[in-house]
Amino acid sequence: MAPILIINLAIIVYLIMACCFFNEWLVFFLADEEMDSDQRLFSIVILVIATILWPIVVPFAYLELLKFHKKHKNVIDFIIHQRKVGTHKD
Repeated sequence: MAPILIINLAIIVYLIMACCFFNEWLVFFLADEEMDSDQRLFSIVILVIATILWPIVVPFAYLELLKFHKKHKNVIDFIIHQRKVGTHKD
């Protein structure tokens, strides 16, 4: 009984996460107004594949994000520092 419950719970978590990722990624793709119809169709296909394979895609995307942050750490820190200096209390 317990293994079936664990498998069902894993499937439910997988489907909930897939739905969340699909919604976020769909909003991101729809916001890009510079794509033509062929690019948009290709993007939707990639979106569906990435949603199905999210347990593989998300960790690699996170690693790319970390690599980007390491590469541009000085610029990111500068921008964050400028925002803190530029804000003031009324």
